[in-house]
Amino acid sequence: MSADPKAPDARAAARAIDALRRGWPIAIDGVALLAVETADPMRLAGFDPEGQAPVLISAGRAATLKLTNQMEAADPDAAVLVERAPWIDFPAVTALADPQFDLATPLKGPYRALPLPDPAVAAAAIRFARIAGLLPAFFVGGTGVEASLTVADIVAHENAEALAIATRARLPVAGAEDAEIVAFRSPHAAGEHVALLIGQPNGQPPLVRLHSECLTGDVLGSLKCDCGPQLHAAIHAIADSGWGILLYLRQEGRGIGLVNKLRAYQLQDQGFDTVDANTRLGFAIDARDFGVAARMLTLLGQDMVRLLTNNPAKVAGLDAAGVRVVERVAHSLPPNPHNERYLATKRDRTGHQL
Repeated sequence: MSADPKAPDARAAARAIDALRRGWPIAIDGVALLAVETADPMRLAGFDPEGQAPVLISAGRAATLKLTNQMEAADPDAAVLVERAPWIDFPAVTALADPQFDLATPLKGPYRALPLPDPAVAAAAIRFARIAGLLPAFFVGGTGVEASLTVADIVAHENAEALAIATRARLPVAGAEDAEIVAFRSPHAAGEHVALLIGQPNGQPPLVRLHSECLTGDVLGSLKCDCGPQLHAAIHAIADSGWGILLYLRQEGRGIGLVNKLRAYQLQDQGFDTVDANTRLGFAIDARDFGVAARMLTLLGQDMVRLLTNNPAKVAGLDAAGVRVVERVAHSLPPNPHNERYLATKRDRTGHQL
């Protein structure tokens, strides 16, 4: 920790993530918050014995509830504060926060939005919920805080420059026997990212694939997405090119985490596409940080790459972080009956070049 007591402390954010996931209240810049997802009636009574704590939700979720407009909801970290009317008990707040209950409780409200005392702290809270893998919804202004942090602490926790190489080893894999795995770790975050170096440097920019972790697709063989086939096709493509790198990024569900991704699947089963499912949950359409990938490539000594992708956002993300993409190489696979709509949504709504 820095000797300066006001210096950003990424460890404070790590402690607060642990507290949130355990259902303990935290405070961001002095604003007390209790996550709705990990609370229960007893915890809420301890935090807010008077039953008056308002509820902070994302602007995206508020737009679904007709509390804000789509323009306001376009900022994924924007927030709306909802007044706690006498009838809004814990089950009512759970239905307010979680869209999976929208069909079971279609008639909600009326709700009244309150002015945000500190929009910057509110936006940081919404972002921090995503970092913790929780729904972006909090009771606000109670007591019993277990961990305190600042907005600057959150920024420090997410700083990709803290990433460093932890270890490396030879790892022959199916499709690329001449491969080496490199693990990257941050002193603040729990998960490790890895890179698979395939072939040997030949003086040319490597063929690089940024692959975000997908437990359901990569491990379980889900047919709802194309992640598993893309992963294996990328290994073969890099091997065939003679030299390249596969980055395996711990950014499940485009950065919203496994549990929230499964909630999005449930909304897709109700008829929403992947874009609308994410926004109804209160998240950005794509919350990934491609600065992490750029940092990994920089640590591997690569500042120019050929990028294996159909996603222009990945090209822009690397370029913005200082890694030059000298060529975009197309990377698509045939659809199946379960992922046709998913791929069409990527093409039509998120600009993928399919």
